[in-house]
Amino acid sequence: MHVLVVGASVGGIATADSLRAEGFEGRITVVEAEPHLPYDKPPLSKGALAPGWDACRGLLRPEQHYRDNRIELRLGQRVTGLDPHRTSVTLDSGERIQADAVVLAPGLRARHLSPESMLPGVWSVRSRDDSDGLRSALHGRPRVVIVGAGFIGVEVASAARSLGCAVSVVESRRAPFDGIFGSEVAQALARRLTTHDIELHTGVGVGSVRGHRRAEQVVLADGTRLPADVVVLGLGATPELGWLAGSGLDLSDGIVCDAYGRTGVPGVYAVGDVAAWWDPGAACHRRVEHWTTAKEHGAAVGYTIAHPDSVPRGVGPVPYFWSDHFGRRMQFLGTSAGHDETTTVHGDLDTDEFVVLYGRDGMLTGALGLSAARMLAQFRVALGQRSPLDAVLNPARLGPDS
Repeated sequence: MHVLVVGASVGGIATADSLRAEGFEGRITVVEAEPHLPYDKPPLSKGALAPGWDACRGLLRPEQHYRDNRIELRLGQRVTGLDPHRTSVTLDSGERIQADAVVLAPGLRARHLSPESMLPGVWSVRSRDDSDGLRSALHGRPRVVIVGAGFIGVEVASAARSLGCAVSVVESRRAPFDGIFGSEVAQALARRLTTHDIELHTGVGVGSVRGHRRAEQVVLADGTRLPADVVVLGLGATPELGWLAGSGLDLSDGIVCDAYGRTGVPGVYAVGDVAAWWDPGAACHRRVEHWTTAKEHGAAVGYTIAHPDSVPRGVGPVPYFWSDHFGRRMQFLGTSAGHDETTTVHGDLDTDEFVVLYGRDGMLTGALGLSAARMLAQFRVALGQRSPLDAVLNPARLGPDS
């Protein structure tokens, strides 16, 4: 049996590793458009921007691992099409690779500004090459303007400030993370940015990036002009799925799958950021762009392919992600989508340590922590059980760390 994995992302490599861990003895091929050994994405906007970063620290596995586990890497080769009838893919070279099962893990494409604003000196951070180039660009303490105050934007802002750069952040919402964590938490996070000497412009979008041959200033929608030597885009990312048109897959929001990563095409699975798995608890398809979810996807799909006669394996009910900035770690369990209630149960929003719970329709849905890993972990079980918020709040308030 031959399993073909499209994309050497964390989800793709987790699939290959899971297959071998589950005793699969067949052929495994991983095709990746980038020429580099598979690497981890989270450091790209954080530690990898520091001078002297060693790219080997960011590898998902050392090169010998793939040889030892008979995982064939086809690097620097882009997949351009999927034939669902033959369970095969076509490469940009014209070569066709046929397999018994295809696992799609192609990742995302960064959102950009209009083409006329994409001048030299304007960066996104989705790949190792992006991060390497930005690290060089930050040398010499340039003036940095970051467009978008999401996780990538805030992480890059933190890294740039640590290098002594003057940093401005532009966010079209009223405050950073306003659409994710709610206004009260968002305002607190905005205050953290300004405390670290970040110039923050909120409630306004970017009109254009201008300059002679390269970026020199960012013009906001209200006419404000911000001088810039380096512009970093933190506008999020979208699934890059044009090459799957006509494949028969449901691409309504990423690649739609059942609760085990199986698409509507037999023998084709999807994992990672592009995969919208069915969430039995929420009774909907959800595309979760988190490192831990991608790894769980890969482990589950590897198990299911390796044990075709067993009950397929799904993922845990509590998504998790983290973000590091200004020397602190922010962590989130569950989801804040559609929340109608927030309660601070530990610390204070105006300090560097707190935990906030999120509820919807009276049920606990999420928990956000800043520098409070132990306290945050106490809510994982309740989140997995989808507990009533009232049943969680009193013990939380009376706990030893509150």
